[in-house]
Amino acid sequence: MQNLDVFGRWIFIFGVILVVVGGIIWLLGRIPGLQNLPGTIKIETSGMTCLIPLLASVVISLILTVVLNIIIRIANR
Repeated sequence: MQNLDVFGRWIFIFGVILVVVGGIIWLLGRIPGLQNLPGTIKIETSGMTCLIPLLASVVISLILTVVLNIIIRIANR
């Protein structure tokens, strides 16, 4: 029975993280001008628009890498 408690706790934590990340993405989508950044590929067809933010993805990846490395180094002390 102990394993189910741990499993349930991890599912709950994952759900909370998913809701927080979804909320952040939803709020970022409401910022005007974010779709017109350089490095964004925009494909428009009849009835559909597809945005691929290459430069923004690279910048976010670099920022998260630095922040997570700092957090890990602080936690290992």
